[in-house]
Amino acid sequence: MYTKTTKSINITVNPCYLDEQSEPEDHHYVWAYQITINNLGQETVQLKNRYWKIIDSSGNAREVKGSGVVGEQPILKPGEKYEYTSGAPLNTPSGFMGGYYEMTNSTGSNFEVEIP
Repeated sequence: MYTKTTKSINITVNPCYLDEQSEPEDHHYVWAYQITINNLGQETVQLKNRYWKIIDSSGNAREVKGSGVVGEQPILKPGEKYEYTSGAPLNTPSGFMGGYYEMTNSTGSNFEVEIP
């Protein structure tokens, strides 16, 4: 489990290898990750966009950018949490993912929150 707080937004990531969906003989390894976004601040925020950089253990990298997460742009009031699960296939048994969420606060200011 990995956790990081940026500008009062805590992100926790819990990765899990999906053996039943992976096919190592074909160099196909599937990982799921559960993410919890916790608003520890005093203002309402909305997750607008995401950016991920995914690097397999051979050093091959790809980027994923897009609106929201799992088809949603959640709004979090102070003290609220949002959880979702997604996944990423790799060509190697292990790798690294990291990135950020672009958030907007109640005054319309955008800021980035690091994903550990």
